[in-house]
Amino acid sequence: MNKSITYQKYQARMRRVRAIRKRLSGTSEKPRLAVFRSLNHIYAQIIDDIKGHTLVSMSTKSKSEVFEGKTKTEKSREVGLKLAKKAIEAGISEICFDRAGFKYHGRIKALAEAAREGGLKF
Repeated sequence: MNKSITYQKYQARMRRVRAIRKRLSGTSEKPRLAVFRSLNHIYAQIIDDIKGHTLVSMSTKSKSEVFEGKTKTEKSREVGLKLAKKAIEAGISEICFDRAGFKYHGRIKALAEAAREGGLKF
C-alpha cells in the first residue's frame, strides 16, 4: 500500500506533536498557548492541561472579529495581539508556547511575536 505524501506529512507532524507534548504541559500558573494552522485560518487557545480547560481562545473564524482584506500572516498577527489582550484581561501573563509540530516561521512566528508584543511572557 502506497501512502500519499499528504498523509506522510500529517504523520510526521503528529510525531512531532507527541514529542513536544511529552515535555510541555500547561498549568494554571503557566498555561499552554496551542496554535493550529490550517490552509486558510489560524486558531490559538490558552489551555490549562491539569484541569483540561480552555481559558482563552481566538481564531480568524471568530464571528465577533473581522479579518477582511489582509494577508494570512497579517491575520495571524492580529489574532496574536487580540489573544494577548484577552489573556491579560483574564489574568494570564505567562504562558508556554506549543507550536503543534509546525515550523516556527511565517504565520506561527507572526502570532507568537504579536502575543509577546501584547504583553504575554513565554
